[in-house]
Amino acid sequence: MQKKILLVGESWTSTSTHVKGFDQFATATWHTGATDFLAALADSPYAITYMPAHAAATDFPLTLEALQEWDAIILSDIGANTLLLHPDTWLKSRRTANRLTLLHDYVAGGGALMMIGGYYSFQGINGGARYRHTAVEKVLPVRCLAWDDRIETPEGCYAEVTESHPLFNDIPGEWPWLLGYNEVEMHPEGKLLATVAGTGHPLLAVREYQQGRSLVWTSDMSAHWLPEEFAKWPGYRQLWINCLDWLTERR
Repeated sequence: MQKKILLVGESWTSTSTHVKGFDQFATATWHTGATDFLAALADSPYAITYMPAHAAATDFPLTLEALQEWDAIILSDIGANTLLLHPDTWLKSRRTANRLTLLHDYVAGGGALMMIGGYYSFQGINGGARYRHTAVEKVLPVRCLAWDDRIETPEGCYAEVTESHPLFNDIPGEWPWLLGYNEVEMHPEGKLLATVAGTGHPLLAVREYQQGRSLVWTSDMSAHWLPEEFAKWPGYRQLWINCLDWLTERR
């Protein structure tokens, strides 16, 4: 039986203004960054339900019981505000559940949480992801910085495995390059498994938190930080399967 995984985030809408001499017009385009991840895990022990960022504001669970229906939850490139500001609170000034607190309680009670990097993960671009000093940060193996934490590496950077762990089982050969990541600091209770080579910055880390588990991958799951060469590498699929195997081992 497949385990149930909720992937939240990895979508955005962009608007463009096209100027043609005197005239101009605007267009809007919806994008997803989850395509490679979903394709890689399509035939796996995991049933992935994808909740794009625009849907999460209303559709992300509002009760602990609803969260506990999932074997693991993945937050990828979705800022804290989307989960904090339900439209009933933002538009109607009504009280709603603090879903960051619910995620904390979910992990503490035996759930599994993965955070994947991006412009709106950890502290994010201009500090806008805002997970520092939140209930979600309390369960992670890392601590968020207080400022824009993006590290852009257009020249490419590489993973350096620092400790043997089941997360690296069956991963073939040399890892392809990455083009960026979120800089974070290790939590004293976290276990560092891989760094960005030459920097000491955490790339992959895990933690046992009360009855649950958490894991972070501080680069992205897709472009632009994770290039096509990485997504097509056989280790891409195996890495995510290993991550979910470890996270859900007790479920």
